[in-house]
Amino acid sequence: MEDLKLFVEPDVSRLLTSISHFLAEEGVRSYLVGGFVRDMLLGRETADIDIAVAADALEVAPKVATALGGRYIRLDEENRIGRVILFNDGTPPAKSKWELDFATLRGNIEHDLSQRDFTIDAMVIELKRILPEGVLSTAMLIDPFNGRDDLRQGVLRAVSETAFESDAARLIRAVRLTAELSFSIDNETEALIQQHSHLIAGVAGERVREELLRLLAVPRAGQMLAYLEELGLLTALIPELSLAKGVSQPKVHVWDVFDHSIQTVSAVEFLLREGTWEHMGEEILVSVPWSASLSQHFDQEVGSGSTRRSLLKLAALLHDIAKPQTKTIDEDGRARFIGHPQEGAATAAGILERLRFSTRETRLVELMVRHHLRPGQMSHEELPSRRAIYRYFRDTGEAGIDILLLCMADHLATRGSYLDLAQWQEQAQVVEYVLTKNLEGENLSVPSKLVDGHDIIEIFGLTPGPRVGELLEAVREARAAGEVTTRQQGLDYIKHLLTKQG
Repeated sequence: MEDLKLFVEPDVSRLLTSISHFLAEEGVRSYLVGGFVRDMLLGRETADIDIAVAADALEVAPKVATALGGRYIRLDEENRIGRVILFNDGTPPAKSKWELDFATLRGNIEHDLSQRDFTIDAMVIELKRILPEGVLSTAMLIDPFNGRDDLRQGVLRAVSETAFESDAARLIRAVRLTAELSFSIDNETEALIQQHSHLIAGVAGERVREELLRLLAVPRAGQMLAYLEELGLLTALIPELSLAKGVSQPKVHVWDVFDHSIQTVSAVEFLLREGTWEHMGEEILVSVPWSASLSQHFDQEVGSGSTRRSLLKLAALLHDIAKPQTKTIDEDGRARFIGHPQEGAATAAGILERLRFSTRETRLVELMVRHHLRPGQMSHEELPSRRAIYRYFRDTGEAGIDILLLCMADHLATRGSYLDLAQWQEQAQVVEYVLTKNLEGENLSVPSKLVDGHDIIEIFGLTPGPRVGELLEAVREARAAGEVTTRQQGLDYIKHLLTKQG
């Protein structure tokens, strides 16, 4: 095979050279392994570096952290893996943070590679072979399973038949890597995944969360979630979704509850400008509000590894999770799902807690599921009032903007290719109006304060308690609606309410 020269970025080269010199002085043999080597061969950037050492990594990694002024984290006691986090003070384009995972070699390097997941991750280069100028040669590559061939062909292949039994997290990682790299899984590996799909239920929630978030970050996440289920993984990960299969909906719905949920994820991606909507043309995007500020809103980081984009997709997957258990048939023979947003919010929160999502991540998804029908309830055949907009943002909190897009995606995934364009444009107009009113002038979701609790207690002789809070909320709502604009008007409004209520 042709020998190629690879050039490592200067800041990466300096970092690896420093680590190489330190480990050489310690008498520790070390190798660049896994994703870093793979991405280097593909010409992809990565901030994560994996290094295998012929020593106990839990003893080596803290020494590296001390020597380079980084922070050490004991990552995996059982498998002897330690992480070093280094912060870079350099100016862009140098990266601000590096994560170096040090793993303990299992036997010699050939045996260690035989225990890895996929052939494209079972390639290594001895760390000391990196030249000072950051040049590597593929002739230095140790590649016993022909991973470089699979890399060229765009194929993901398991190193051994026991790869998934050894570590079941590799089941979802296979699909995630396929999505990130635009690869395909070879037939034998696909069969192995289907055979061992049930093992995914035993993987620690933290590891599932990390892989799931990385999968949701990929633009084709909707398609990949459907592929996960083809392999038997999605409902093994989230058993609550299995109840949605085959649950029919009113005639306006094209798909059953399960397929509708998957389609809603794809519709979200379409509205986020990440992909196409195969059931209608691009012309339906024209009426959907979008801007640089909206894009930045969805790019916001919520937790470690999560953004509003990825959590919106997760909420789309789970928004109808409670429809199966809330389904009833009325006297006219029509299916109804009364209370499914509220019950679904509780179910979604339970799922995210099980998968070790943070409190904020869980709360955001819970709000989106609970209120996903609210945008359509703000008005009927007219634009919503300022009071209705205020109440909407009051109740939906930090998820208000996100829910507007979730509701539109739900609409798309309900009607598919039977979308009524006029009805769609009306909904888009309402969403744009709500966004505009919320941003212009005084923010409707947080109107300025005219009076406070002390005013109410002192002026009207009330005692502290829930009633004071109710009156303050009434003034805030009137302020948002434009009915009161000054402190005196606010006090008069309270007096009117107290007089009216005796």
